[in-house]
Amino acid sequence: MAGYVFLSPWLIGLMGVTAIPMLLSLWLSFTNYDILTPLSEVRWVGLANYERMFTADPSYWHAVRVTVTFALVAVPLKLAAALGVALLLNRAWRGVGLFRALFYLPSLLGGSVALAIVWVNMFNRDGAFNSFLALFGIEGLPWVSDPDWALQTLMVLAIWQFGAPMVIFLAGLKQVPTELYEAASVDGAGRFRQFWHVTLPMLSPVIFFNLVLETINGFQGFTAAFVLSNGTGGPVDSTLMYTLKLYISGFTDLEMGYASAMAWVFLLAIGLITVVFFSTGRFWVHYSDGEK
Repeated sequence: MAGYVFLSPWLIGLMGVTAIPMLLSLWLSFTNYDILTPLSEVRWVGLANYERMFTADPSYWHAVRVTVTFALVAVPLKLAAALGVALLLNRAWRGVGLFRALFYLPSLLGGSVALAIVWVNMFNRDGAFNSFLALFGIEGLPWVSDPDWALQTLMVLAIWQFGAPMVIFLAGLKQVPTELYEAASVDGAGRFRQFWHVTLPMLSPVIFFNLVLETINGFQGFTAAFVLSNGTGGPVDSTLMYTLKLYISGFTDLEMGYASAMAWVFLLAIGLITVVFFSTGRFWVHYSDGEK
């Protein structure tokens, strides 16, 4: 009983903030709830929201394409940058601790609105990035207002925040036995072959962990897209991420039933992606004890 008393704040939060709202949203996904109507007057519409989502809403599939494109590009580049910097910082250089802290700093800011505003101002027509290009005689573009480049600026922002996976990679590199590198060197393996045949296999559990987390985070991108487009997904829906489409449906168009259906499809899609990762991980994730 004493244990449950101490757990009660967490249990109350779990039920009130997570479990009950999730079940309520599942019910709402089968209704026409519009926020303004009392729940007692909500009309049951069955699978109409899901049917509309898959067959009658072109902007939904556009949001899916934008989100998948963002994740497929930003996540691998972010992990590559994190691993590359971790390899550079995995050395006993003077002041290496300071550099580790500086590279990790952007991740502390996370998906803050302030950071997104700064990023937008950096990449607008008169921003710092275009001023830098002007030093070399290059004429800049209105990056954040150009439909061909707006999503790319969000990708660069996501890649720049590689600090969290970098720290995890760095911790994994510390666990690689030096004897393996010594043995590989004796066998005549150069740095590239050591990286390919020693570092990557030994880091595969860490790579798998970062890949799963960053993929989920990539699909959940919202704040930067919201700030850049003023909550519209523009310009020309080029930054209409899935979560932003969900927000617009629920809080701008007041179609919370439809937004709830989108949320549950999103949850199932993320779950399916995670299952695929765990199913295929046994073919390339190697543990030091020989298990996969």
